Amino acid sequence: MVIPTDSLKGKVAVVTGAGSGLGKATAKVLAHAGARVLVLGRTAEEIQCTAEEIHHGGGEAMAIEADVAKDADVKAAMARAVGTEGRIDVVFANAGINGVWAPIELIEEKEWDETLAINLKGTFLTIKHALPFMRQEGGSVVVTASINGTRIFSNSGATAYACSKAGQVALVKMLALELARHRIRVNVICPGAIESRIDESTEKRELEGIHLPVEFPQGNVPLTGGGAGAAGQVAELVWFLASDLSSHITGTEVYIDGAQSLLQG
Repeated sequence: MVIPTDSLKGKVAVVTGAGSGLGKATAKVLAHAGARVLVLGRTAEEIQCTAEEIHHGGGEAMAIEADVAKDADVKAAMARAVGTEGRIDVVFANAGINGVWAPIELIEEKEWDETLAINLKGTFLTIKHALPFMRQEGGSVVVTASINGTRIFSNSGATAYACSKAGQVALVKMLALELARHRIRVNVICPGAIESRIDESTEKRELEGIHLPVEFPQGNVPLTGGGAGAAGQVAELVWFLASDLSSHITGTEVYIDGAQSLLQG
């Protein structure tokens, strides 16, 4: 199956966490497919760089600085997007952090709250404030969750992160039913090991004593012999879910991990 390169022509896409990693790669792919892309993120320099790379590639993009964990930021970002483009057709709710990975008694309340605020509340706010501008024409929402908290529970210490990702899957399934009457599809992707910068947002503390010793032959990603996937592969999956080729798919989690979670789960 080949997705037409102009499959998103005339569409407007909002991508959160678009300054790096999966968000940046996906913003560029959606622009290549013809969408006008609103790139959202907390770091102005990074999202501006993403927008400029899209422009240099012949696409259309605008950088909007926003913290997805703050209601006012997200509401203003969506209003600005619509004020500029007049519509929203695709939302990629991707912004997230790994946060603190530690034994449960060593995770501080503020650390738990930050992980859940960005990953889960941020997804809720992104969809909530995009919804008024998607109801009339319908569209596609794609959420970035993870294999952690959905198929894998052996990453001891990643409790806050795993709970936020499990919550995202539940949110997607609830909203897929609620929003179906508006012809808005809501799906969630669950990446495994992917080359990105999310590990830079991970703080690991005193994990040595809580991990169960397990050895996996030939690495832990069977399809690649241990190698991580590429951000571009995830971007192509989001492209598919944003396009009309997935027009009858909603409320579904799609694992993109080279069978990693089947081995480790």
